[in-house]
Amino acid sequence: MTEEMQKIYEKLIFYFETRKFADLRMTVLDMEPADIALFMENNLDEKNMLVFFRLLPKELASDVFVETETDTQEYLIKAFTDKELKEVISDMFLDDTVDLIEEMPANVIKRILSSASASERATINQLLAYPEDSAGSIMTTEFISFSANLTVEEAFEKIRLTGLNKEIIYTCYVTNARKKLLGVVTVKDMLLANKTDLIENVMTTSVITVETLEDKEQVALKFSKYGFIALPVIDKEGCLVGIVTVDDAVEVIQEEATEDIQKMAGVLPNEKPYLKQSVFSLWKARAPWLILLLIASTFTSMILSGYEQKLSAVLYAFVPMLMGAAGNAGGQASVTVIRAIAVGDVEFKDIFKVILKELLASVFVGVTIAIVCFGKIMLFDRLYNDIQIKTATVISLVCFISIVVAKFIGCTLPLVAKKIKLDPAVVASPLMTTIVDALSLVIYCSIAIAVV
Repeated sequence: MTEEMQKIYEKLIFYFETRKFADLRMTVLDMEPADIALFMENNLDEKNMLVFFRLLPKELASDVFVETETDTQEYLIKAFTDKELKEVISDMFLDDTVDLIEEMPANVIKRILSSASASERATINQLLAYPEDSAGSIMTTEFISFSANLTVEEAFEKIRLTGLNKEIIYTCYVTNARKKLLGVVTVKDMLLANKTDLIENVMTTSVITVETLEDKEQVALKFSKYGFIALPVIDKEGCLVGIVTVDDAVEVIQEEATEDIQKMAGVLPNEKPYLKQSVFSLWKARAPWLILLLIASTFTSMILSGYEQKLSAVLYAFVPMLMGAAGNAGGQASVTVIRAIAVGDVEFKDIFKVILKELLASVFVGVTIAIVCFGKIMLFDRLYNDIQIKTATVISLVCFISIVVAKFIGCTLPLVAKKIKLDPAVVASPLMTTIVDALSLVIYCSIAIAVV
C-alpha cells in the first residue's frame, strides 16, 4: 500500500469513528471500488463493515460489493434487507452476478435469484449452463449492437439511451435481424465519420471472435496478443450472444497463473487468498503431493539399495549433490516449457525445436557445472576425503550427463502431457522428479562402479 493510500485509509477511519459521514462519503467518491473494498475488509469488523457499506453512495455500493472477497459478500447478502439486495443485484453486471452465484451456498443463491427480474434470471441461467472453463461462462450479454443501416448520428443516440447499463460502450457491434455478427465499430470510428454516414460504411468487417465453448484461457491469451478491451462471443451459427471484457480476461490469466504455480510446487489449487485459508485446507492441499512423492522415492531407494555394496563411502557421499543438480536442471527446463505452453509460445508440433534448443543449452550448462563441480571437489572435498583426480573426473562427468538428461526430460514431459490432454503442470512435477532422480542414480552408479 502506498503512503498516500495509507493516509486516505486513516482519514476514513477517523471519519467513521467520529461519525462524520458526510466527509466520509465525499472521500470515497474519489476512490476506486477495489480500494474501498480493501479498506472495509482490512480495517473493519463484520458489524462495522455493514454499517460502512450502507453509508456508501448507491451508485458506488454495487461496484464495491463486486470487489469484496466471497466470504464478505456472503455475510453482506445475509445481512441485507430484500430491498438492499435488490438494489445491489440490479446495479451489477450480469457476468458479475453469475460469478457471485457460482461461489455462494444454495440458500444465498435463492435470495439472489429472487431479487433479480424474470429476464435477468433467464439470462443468468443461460450463462450458468456453459461449461466452467468456456468463454460462455465469463461473457456478459450487456453490450451495444447496431443494425448496419443506422446512421452515425442514430448510433450515438442509441448509445445515449442504452449505454448506461452496458459494461462497455466504446466498442459496439453490428448485427442483422437474426443477430448474426456483421462487423465491429468503435466510438473513435464514429467520431471521425460524418453524422450521415451509414454504420455499414464505417464498421470493420474483419472481426476476431471467440466461440461460446472455446477454452477461457485461450480467450484470455487473445486479449494479450491483440490488445483488445472486448471480444465478441458467437455461437455455432455465427450469432452474437455476448462479449468477454478485458477485466475478466485479466482475472482468468491471474487465476491460471496462480493455479499453475501451485501445481508445479506440488500444492492442490485453492482459489482463496492465503490468509483466508484454514490450516485444514493447507494440509489437504499439500499432503497428497508429499505422499505421492514419498511413494515415488521408493524407486530411488531401491536403486541405491541395489548398488550400496558396490559404492564406496566416498562415492556414496556425492549422491545428494548429483540428484539435486539433475532435479534443479530438469525443473528449470520444465518450468520454462510449461510457461511457454501456457502463453501459446509452443505447441506439440514444436517438440523437436524445443528439444534441440534445450539440448544445446544443457551442453553449455552441463559443461559449466561439471567444471565448477570438479573444482569444488579438488579444492574443498579433498580436505576431508581422500578423493583421487580420477574419482573427481567421474563425478563431474556424471554431473554433466545427468544435467543433459534431466533437461531433455524436463522439456519433453510437459509437451507430451499436453498432447495426451493432461495438465503439464500436474504431470511435470512428480513424474519428472521421480524419473530424473532414478536416471541420475543409475547413470552415476553404473559409471562410477565401472570406472572407479
